[in-house]
Amino acid sequence: MKIALRELRRRPGRFATATVILTLIALLLLFLGGLLDGLIRNSTGAVRAQQGGVVVSSAASQSSFLRSRIDPDLRARVAAAPGVEEVGGLGIVQLGARVPGNGPRDLADVALFGVEIAPRGVPNVPDTGEVWADRILEADGVRVGTELLLGPARSPVVVVGFVEDTNYLGQAGLWGSPATWRSVVAANRPAEIVADGVFQSLVVRGSGSPVDLAAAVDAATGGATLSLTIADTANAIPGVAEQRGTFNQIIGVTVAIAIVVIALFFALLTVERVALYGVLKAIGARSRTIFAGLVVQAIVVTVIASTVATVVVLLLDAAIPPGSIPVTITVPRIVSSVLSLLVAAVAGSAFSLRRVLRVDPASAIGSSS
Repeated sequence: MKIALRELRRRPGRFATATVILTLIALLLLFLGGLLDGLIRNSTGAVRAQQGGVVVSSAASQSSFLRSRIDPDLRARVAAAPGVEEVGGLGIVQLGARVPGNGPRDLADVALFGVEIAPRGVPNVPDTGEVWADRILEADGVRVGTELLLGPARSPVVVVGFVEDTNYLGQAGLWGSPATWRSVVAANRPAEIVADGVFQSLVVRGSGSPVDLAAAVDAATGGATLSLTIADTANAIPGVAEQRGTFNQIIGVTVAIAIVVIALFFALLTVERVALYGVLKAIGARSRTIFAGLVVQAIVVTVIASTVATVVVLLLDAAIPPGSIPVTITVPRIVSSVLSLLVAAVAGSAFSLRRVLRVDPASAIGSSS
């Protein structure tokens, strides 16, 4: 093992090619992971921000806010379910917003929510005609006091402050009162008007675990509702599961490529060192000691490549303008990506084990003389 580390220190050029290739692979892996996290975060922020344990929709809606309708009678049955402590209505409409100073066709995509329970980060439910806006809209020139004109009817709402991480399906979240939501829907989407007291979904707070609370609500309504935990509601948003599955497959292929690269590099390195390994075995070195040296070299090369890639991707993340590419680099993602590459390094170097075991001291030394 000391010989392996000494070789790394004295002959770094031998490992330069593998280090560069692994750095590029690590950079791709980190960027893909950050892009996945950013897309999921940008699609589910509005749901994750809800301050309740369960989101309740109508059973026929298939967890779609737009198709769901909860009337006052059904709401009363939800409120009467065991363990329920508070119920708040939730409505949404997705529109384009005109920002003062921007071109007439330069619209900002927004999702206006009408809520009775203010989500996390929103200090309160604002007055009619006022909204809290997600900070991503600052990239479109929105400031506190800006009057946004929503939809084809150009319904005015005034931004009273900003919140973080409350987007829905890539659209900036706007948080207003139920009256604001109803008036905007009536002006811009007449076909989607709901009666007073009707909401698309409900946010439910209660005692016990969210899973048990969801089951209690659905039992109390006789199956007329579909109740999901916050996490399950976020996962049920259209496109989220598909995005996660696609990116995880790409990430898996990237890790497989890393295994192949490491395997090929150390296989060639082992061929070059057959005579050296023969000498080492002749003086008493064990195959497992020689193989351990290979693994250590693979791990060191991978750590160096991962460190360089992490620095580069953090610089890229800082340089990307807000509201453009939805990349989110987090510590858990960095740790999981580096661990995946370390596993790939060990797995890749393991392909050289058979050749190391087959080295015969006499023939190896004889062939080199």
